[in-house]
Amino acid sequence: MFVHQLDPVALQLGPVAIHWYGVMYLVAFGTAWWLGRIRAIEVYRGWQPAAMDDIVFYCAMGAVLGGRIGHMLFYDLEHFLRSPWVLFQVWRGGMSFHGGLLGVLLAMWWYARRQGRSFFEVTDFIAPLIPPGLGVGRLGNFINGELWGKATDVPWAVVFPRTDLERLPRHPSQLYEAFLEGVVLFVVLWLFSKKPRPAMAVSGLFLVGYGFFRFLVEFIRVPDQPLGYLAFDWLTMGQVLSIPMLAVGSVLLFLAYHRRA
Repeated sequence: MFVHQLDPVALQLGPVAIHWYGVMYLVAFGTAWWLGRIRAIEVYRGWQPAAMDDIVFYCAMGAVLGGRIGHMLFYDLEHFLRSPWVLFQVWRGGMSFHGGLLGVLLAMWWYARRQGRSFFEVTDFIAPLIPPGLGVGRLGNFINGELWGKATDVPWAVVFPRTDLERLPRHPSQLYEAFLEGVVLFVVLWLFSKKPRPAMAVSGLFLVGYGFFRFLVEFIRVPDQPLGYLAFDWLTMGQVLSIPMLAVGSVLLFLAYHRRA
């Protein structure tokens, strides 16, 4: 059993505190930029490494704005309606992956339109670049001592005394998600996209992979408060938002290979 004693502040400069969670965002965007330039070198893709400068900027804006707005709408709507200005209090935390995904998709639609590319040409290119950022983001959640799992007696259980008033040994669900969404999904997408694939295939595989892993981990993760379980004493908002990802991803994969045939 591990007792969590990690400090969420990476560096304190007088009144200014640099948090590990913010550092993880920089690592995520930097990693995506670096991997994107590697992918762009492959001639058949028709991309230039310099294009990653604009893509990362668009993705960063979409992820941050969409993630924050999505969190307020999906998980804290009542608080948002009562005090709309909390949307701008980003230092209090609260980011939604599904909201961030919608923000990135909107940003990529705008980017594709400006560059004269098809939407799926862009999303198929960036899909393998996203999982490493998700992985380091979950590490940020772990350092913050948030989004932990249910109580358990497994040998690798973690106690979060700073944020868990019950101080129970819990599943480190943040690390499970970091491994599945960050490492496994990245390896699958990177290897899958090493060869030319039909349009929509890589995007579809990303949606199916993330949706499946997120749906699975939610079973051992404490539901987001104040929502709790939405139904059946097990269905969470994370699972509800992952179901459309599974459905849309499956349709994209079917259409990709059906059209090719």
